[in-house]
Amino acid sequence: MKLKIYLDTSVISARFDQRNPERQTLTTEFFSQANRFDVHISEITLAEIEKTLEAELRDSMRTLVQPFTVLEANNEVQRMTEALIRYNAVPQNSTEDAYHIAVAVVWGLDYLLSWNFRHIVRLKTRDVVRMVTTLDGYKPITIITPAELL
Repeated sequence: MKLKIYLDTSVISARFDQRNPERQTLTTEFFSQANRFDVHISEITLAEIEKTLEAELRDSMRTLVQPFTVLEANNEVQRMTEALIRYNAVPQNSTEDAYHIAVAVVWGLDYLLSWNFRHIVRLKTRDVVRMVTTLDGYKPITIITPAELL
C-alpha cells in the first residue's frame, strides 16, 4: 500500500523556484519519485496556485498538480483549522497554513510535506498538531520536508 501524502503549495512552487537551487533539486527529485506515493492536494492549494501572477509559472504548477487527488473542505476540516489556530499551532493570521494541516489530518493522510519552516515544518507546530489530533481522536500525521521522505 502506498503512503498517503499531502503537498502544501510551498512544495509545488519550490519545483520551479530557481532562487534556491538546492531546494529546487530536492523537490525535483521528489517529484520524479511521486508515483511511489498516493499524492493529495487541497482546494486551498489550487486557490494559492491561482494567485500566482506569472502566467507561465501558474500554468506549470497547474500541470504539475493535475494527477493529484484534490481533497475538499468540510465541517471537520474547518473545525480542525480553528483548533490548530486556537492552540497556536500556527499564528492566527496564517489560516491557510492551518488549513493545509487540517485537511491532511482530517482525511487521514500519513505525511504532510512542506518547505514552510516558518509555520508548518517546525517543532512547535508538530507538537501542537500531535496534541490536537490525539485529543480529537485522529490518526497522527508526520510533518516533514520532501527531502526527508526520499
